[in-house]
Amino acid sequence: MNSTMSEAVIAGAEAQDLKALPVPESFTAAVVRACDVSMFDGVEDKDVRKSLFVEEVPMPELAPDEALIAVMASAINYNTVWTAMFEPLPTFQFLKQMGKAGGWESRHDLPYQVVGSDASGVIVRTGSSVRKWKVGDHVVVAPAYVDEQDPDTHRDGMLGAGQKAWGFETNFGGLAHYAIVRASQLMPKPAVLTWEEAAANPLCASTAYRMLVSERGARMKQGDVVLVWGATGGLGSYAVQLVLNGGGIPVGVVNSPEKAAVLRSLGCEAVINRSDIEDGDPCALQRTDGWKKLGAAIREAVGEDPHIVFEHTGQKTFGASVFLARRGGTIITCGSSTGYEHTYDNRYLWMRLKRIIGSHGANLHEQCEVNRLFSLGHLVPTLSRTYALRDVGAAARSVQTNQHIGKVGVLCLAPNPGQGVTDPQARAKVGEDRLRIFRR
Repeated sequence: MNSTMSEAVIAGAEAQDLKALPVPESFTAAVVRACDVSMFDGVEDKDVRKSLFVEEVPMPELAPDEALIAVMASAINYNTVWTAMFEPLPTFQFLKQMGKAGGWESRHDLPYQVVGSDASGVIVRTGSSVRKWKVGDHVVVAPAYVDEQDPDTHRDGMLGAGQKAWGFETNFGGLAHYAIVRASQLMPKPAVLTWEEAAANPLCASTAYRMLVSERGARMKQGDVVLVWGATGGLGSYAVQLVLNGGGIPVGVVNSPEKAAVLRSLGCEAVINRSDIEDGDPCALQRTDGWKKLGAAIREAVGEDPHIVFEHTGQKTFGASVFLARRGGTIITCGSSTGYEHTYDNRYLWMRLKRIIGSHGANLHEQCEVNRLFSLGHLVPTLSRTYALRDVGAAARSVQTNQHIGKVGVLCLAPNPGQGVTDPQARAKVGEDRLRIFRR
């Protein structure tokens, strides 16, 4: 054959043809560089377009428990923004720690990091110990990179001390033409979705599932009122769908009428524009009077206080979240995009018997449960816009500055959007309009 591996994958080559082709010696990837970690010192606007580069990198060797994925599409998560800002600490510290472990882990300690924690694509090689996956399989990647030899991992994949976020705490992530993943990260790509739709879901949808539905999270039940901050963002937009699917009542907080309209298209009737609460004062939701105003708006919308507050914004909202949850309610948190140091009035927590639950990512079982919901059409992608890999800096900047809704996708080897659907009849049943709510 005269074609390259990448050309063959794009053309939809059969497994035997992919096996016959050599693996490329290098590939195109979005990277940050260790030599740049101090570039934003003293700079207020840490513009990630200045620190993310698209360049050719060497192909790493494949470990026995890994697969090499030809990445058709990826997506931007906030952890890529953190990596490119070198905050709260440079992720090269994670790679150095991996390197100290020796063996296959030492490959990760490089002067550059291939970033990205979401991907969809085609398996082009498998390691010698991979049993359940083969060359030619269409897959999506679960971002939880776990140590299967850690006893705590077998209790819950997220509890093992060696658990890492792939493409954030490891190298060889998904914003590239090729990616290295462990076999324990692989899931079948939903046949109803395009490459870019499938790539947008794994990290955020599974994180929201663990927070709300899993027995390790808030254990949402029918009729629960759930306050969702950033309800049209990457996490919030999946949270709203999961609340509705589970018979709950989502109350979505957004910052514009356009985002409110998207929420209503998803079926969320109770929508609060935080601009109405802040009334020109960006610090209003960090004070008791602002909390009370928002609480009144929630009660006006649904008649009662939230059973659950879905928290991921952190410093600027956490005090409000603790205040707003009803007596005996739950605040579940998975992140702090506005800052890690939270201040709240502890009286509202202990005297009203509330709970704060920390949640991080999702284990493989939870990931697969969510993946099945996409295959069934019970969840839809929240992809709003797709960029080319060469424009990854602009894609990440749109997330950094909150100029996006839902998820921002990145085409890697896929030459155009709209490719990769292998069950068009099932897609038609879900409905093109519904699948494209965030792209209307």
